[in-house]
Amino acid sequence: MADPNPGAYLAARQANVANDFGSSAHYYTKSLLSDPTNAALLEKAMTSFMALGQLDRAIPVAQAMVEKGYQSQMANLALSAKAAKDGDWSDIFTALEQGRGVAPLVDGLSQAWAHLGEGDMKKALNSFDQLIETEGMAVYGMTHKAYALGLVGDFEGAEAVYLEAAAKGQLRYSANSAMAHAQILSQLDRNDDAVAVLDSVFGTQRGPKVEAMYQALRAGRNLPFDTVSSATEGLADIFFSVANAVKGEAPDNYTLLYTQAASYLDPDNSNSVILTAELLDNMKQFDLANEAYASVSRDDPAFHAAELGRAQVLFAAGRKDAAIEVLDALTRSHPDVPQVYATKGDTLRRAGRYADATPAYSRALELYDSSSPVTWFVHYTRGITYHKTDNWTAAEADFRAALDMRPDQPQVLNYLGYSLVERGEKLDEALDMIEKAAAAQPENGAIIDSLGWVLFQLGRYEEAVGYMESAAALLPVDPVINDHLGDVYWAVGRETEAQFQWQRALSFDPVEADADRIRDKLSRGLDLVLRDEGLDPIRMASGND
Repeated sequence: MADPNPGAYLAARQANVANDFGSSAHYYTKSLLSDPTNAALLEKAMTSFMALGQLDRAIPVAQAMVEKGYQSQMANLALSAKAAKDGDWSDIFTALEQGRGVAPLVDGLSQAWAHLGEGDMKKALNSFDQLIETEGMAVYGMTHKAYALGLVGDFEGAEAVYLEAAAKGQLRYSANSAMAHAQILSQLDRNDDAVAVLDSVFGTQRGPKVEAMYQALRAGRNLPFDTVSSATEGLADIFFSVANAVKGEAPDNYTLLYTQAASYLDPDNSNSVILTAELLDNMKQFDLANEAYASVSRDDPAFHAAELGRAQVLFAAGRKDAAIEVLDALTRSHPDVPQVYATKGDTLRRAGRYADATPAYSRALELYDSSSPVTWFVHYTRGITYHKTDNWTAAEADFRAALDMRPDQPQVLNYLGYSLVERGEKLDEALDMIEKAAAAQPENGAIIDSLGWVLFQLGRYEEAVGYMESAAALLPVDPVINDHLGDVYWAVGRETEAQFQWQRALSFDPVEADADRIRDKLSRGLDLVLRDEGLDPIRMASGND
């Protein structure tokens, strides 16, 4: 036996905590050289490979664990995926008979699809029916039963399943099951009913795939049934459905194992690939997320959604120019998709390229339907770019346009209200706006800061103190808020505390212009700074000028 390698083990643990799956796979594998039968090391090595999407490397580890009698849900998941990919359906039955299941829902659906894989539709339907009768599993059982019937061309039977689910109050559409139902109805020459299903589930928020279906239905074409085209894809949908159900509740690194298993079985399913990329993005594994997004085919209806995600992770990784290049390419390949231009505007704005962002937002507004629920946000963000480029008239018009659509939207109320305060304009209206925003989001430090600051500008210094102190408690390391609190303390005669807050503000790296002004206040006091700026000095509560 090789000597123990504590360095590799510690490196593996650290990489695992950081969700650095490549490094954790490397170091856990290295650790196994000195302790090849360690169940915990085998589990971690295997799940690291699975998280990377390298199931071909995870499966031998899973097989070794089973041979050694170790119990592992994820080993069972990996081996179930292998059996489905290879068409070795008997392996799934054997595993279940030996108690090597994944979870009751996954096991029941896997068994049903395995029967179908073997060509025994009667046993498959019996298995689906058993799930339908099991508490908490009826929706999944009915959905997959309909898929299975659609797969074998029994569209009347599949529609009967949807009707039964509706009659029992058990019809719960996912995006996939809604599209499947539309395809089934279309195969029954009921395109109008298919459109009604898509409308009820997606409304105007149709993604590219749904939009393509919608247009085909409107044109009178029959949709092929391709939601599930094999028993193997049936299992892939199980894994994806589980991931979709637990995302946001289970840890991302656990959910990721299901999406990677789904992609292993059905690599062309962009839904699984995109969810994988989103999970990796959440875990700040930007390079892996970029690879996942980039794997979506240019011919896939979801290509532009994947590219939007890729631009996001590139930006998050600090590759701002690369992100903008992706979006530039998208405007050429998808010139009529408003979300592309809105995202390009957001990315340029976040990069500080406000003048370049404005026309992107303008093009998005030209393309969006006037009834779209997102246009308020585009007006808001374009207003920010106008404000940053000193076009206040256009900025105010956009902010007010956003408020016409969303009168109580806190971010817009706060931004417009704060900007009016900074300009010394319409202060009473600004106060009303910010009070409304603060009532809606009392734990938002930026909004509470705005409320304190407008009271300060109105000369209501004592009232401003409490709000500014609350804002500083909510955002304790924000240089602007600490600077504002110092000014408010100065105004009520609490000079020592004002000096302390200004010093704190400097320690949090304010922009250089603000830093210079803070240093001036520390040197001479706020009143002399205001006087040199052509403003009236504050008459302090102590009575000193």
